[in-house]
Parts: sequence; C-alpha cells; structure tokens
Amino acid sequence: MSTAETSVPTPVPTPVPTRARLVGAAGELFRRQGYAATGIKAVLESAHAPYGSLYHFFPGGKAELGVAVIDDGARTFEELVRTHFAPPDDVVTLVRSFFDGAALVVEGSDSADACPVATFAGEVAAADEGMRAAAAAAFRSWIDALTERLVADGLDTTTARELATNGFCLLEGAFLLARVTRDAEPVRAAGRAMAMLTEEALAARSPVGSF
Repeated sequence: MSTAETSVPTPVPTPVPTRARLVGAAGELFRRQGYAATGIKAVLESAHAPYGSLYHFFPGGKAELGVAVIDDGARTFEELVRTHFAPPDDVVTLVRSFFDGAALVVEGSDSADACPVATFAGEVAAADEGMRAAAAAAFRSWIDALTERLVADGLDTTTARELATNGFCLLEGAFLLARVTRDAEPVRAAGRAMAMLTEEALAARSPVGSF
C-alpha cells in the first residue's frame, strides 16, 4: 500500500460566516478600545469583510451591530455561568474556582479583556437605548442563572437573587479595578468575599421542614 493511500487527509476548516466575523471583530475592538473609538472601517478590516457588508447584515449600522455584540456576549457568558455552576458540585467551591478562572482570563489578556459586555456597556448606556436595553437583559440573564443554582441549594428566591446580584457587582467591580491597575488580585479578592457571603447565606438557611 502506498504512502498516498494511507495518508489521512487534512481537514478543511469550515469558513466563518461574514456576520459572525463582524460580530466577533466588533466585540473584541469594543472591549479593547471602546465603542466610540472604534470605526466601522476598523471592524471591517479586522473581520476581513467587504465594504458594505456591515450594512447588509446590520441595516441600523454600528448601533445595531453593538446590540448584536451584546447579545452574543450575553449568550456566551450565560452558558458559561450555567455550565460552571451546574450541580452537584459544591457551590462555594464553584464560586472560588469561577473567580480564580476569571483572574486567569484577566492575566492572559493583559487586563484588556474580561467581561464580554460591561466594558463598553457603561459607555453606551446613556447614548443608545437599544444597547442599554440589551446590556440590561444580559446582566439579568447572568444573575438569573446564578440565582437558580442558589435556589436549588436551598436559599429562598429573594436571598438567592440578592446574593447573585452581589456576586455580579463584585466581579464587575473587580474587573474594572484589575483593568486599571493591571493586576488580577482584585478579582481573586472579590472571589474570596463572594465565597464567604455564599457560605454565610447557606449556613443561615432554614432547616428543611421548619416553619
């Protein structure tokens, strides 16, 4: 049998659709340099997309692309939260590992990439209602995902949602501080605080069957 007959063909990569390339390129640029500072030309060049393709896929222009970027980041991060915090692993341990993983992401991106939405959501919140609403829905979906896990661990819905909201605020505040200081330690410190809050909330649960 010849070498040609036994060789394994090299897989041909599946081309990334133009729309997905535009959303991915815009998301990276918005996170790294801001929404206002990113021009359409830069997005097209980064996405290797032909001129005019942006308005083909996003007739509303840059603002509609911004909503798509937020929606894409929202889905990705919600899936991450739901997967990471899936039972039956101990939720306190998962909190610690989640924040530790976030710190590694910060370090791996030189503090430039962290949250897929919040980095530029604050910039556009007062300027565009569509992007503000999309960001608000994204944040709610992440809080909802963690709330559901905490409820499954026996917390009442109000307590679980308050704790999940605290966790979100700790993470996003830590991301901001880490980005400014170029140091991921605030993310790890926030993780220790969230783990402590979670332990305290679980310890204060009403015993099963109590009234």
